[in-house]
Amino acid sequence: MEPITHFLTGAVLGRAGFNRKTALATATMTLAAEAPDLDVFWGFKGPAYGFAHHRGFTHSFFGLILTSALVTGVIYLVWILRGRKTNIPDLPPRWGWLFLFAYIAGLSHILLDFTNNYGVRPFWPFWEKWYSWDIVFIVEPALYVILIGGLIVPAIFSRHEPLPRGLTASKVALLCVVALYAVRDIEHRRAVHVMESQRFESEAPLRASAFPYYWNIFHWSGVAETQSSFAVSDINSRTQEFNPSELEIVPKPPETAATLAAKKSYLGRVYLDWAKYPMVTESQSGDDIAVSFRDLRFDYGRFKGKTPLSCSVELDRDLHIVREAVGTRQQIPPLD
Repeated sequence: MEPITHFLTGAVLGRAGFNRKTALATATMTLAAEAPDLDVFWGFKGPAYGFAHHRGFTHSFFGLILTSALVTGVIYLVWILRGRKTNIPDLPPRWGWLFLFAYIAGLSHILLDFTNNYGVRPFWPFWEKWYSWDIVFIVEPALYVILIGGLIVPAIFSRHEPLPRGLTASKVALLCVVALYAVRDIEHRRAVHVMESQRFESEAPLRASAFPYYWNIFHWSGVAETQSSFAVSDINSRTQEFNPSELEIVPKPPETAATLAAKKSYLGRVYLDWAKYPMVTESQSGDDIAVSFRDLRFDYGRFKGKTPLSCSVELDRDLHIVREAVGTRQQIPPLD
């Protein structure tokens, strides 16, 4: 998910009862809920490094130990600089509890990222398998409404009550998030069933998935793989049907010496480890050969034709790698 949702989730969690156990709980959990995205700093070494490490160590159960300690240390430093003062004088900070609460907030980050179709690797570095629930788009307006409501309602209707406040509103907001996810999960299962029950050019699917749009819980992008091709179509989970006129059959491209070499590159290995429905195609680029990687789970809606989250590897005639790029950003120098 994007940062705003993570920050809001951490703040709501803090006010859901954790801030009654120790001072600075809400501030700690708000920061810790976004802290796993510190992995963006890998991007300074180049886009290939950034792609390889995104949602890696800091998005794992093991890595959260480090990010939780870092956030707790930052909060401790701010507390010292503020003269050891908090907004609730009778409630002192308890640093062991704050570390634990930071870890819990970090778990909320992993959970939220797991719900969209990019996925997470929570068991890294012991097990690098990607997991994704595929039920929520990376931007979910309904979450904004629920989480902001949980924070604003107490400020309007309970502003004369003593601190800490907002316990009931925060709990209700979290329950609404759970309800939203339950509904989306039901509709997601229905959408997947639509793709699984079809035949595409007389072939039954080997596997099928459905990926969310953010503006309609009944609107999904379905992808199915058959022996010879991929099928992509928008699905209405409420009616459990798709419009055949929107169906796109994408033949699987042939394997070549260039695509095999590109797949063995650092960027190729990283991309194929992450992608669910990879399309690897070859084209000529002057005297060199360009091999493009894209994932069909992102080839829908406003993304169609724009190849988001794609990468490319360029090789010379001897199949030596001369260029690597993620999107339009080039890795300099190439890693292979």
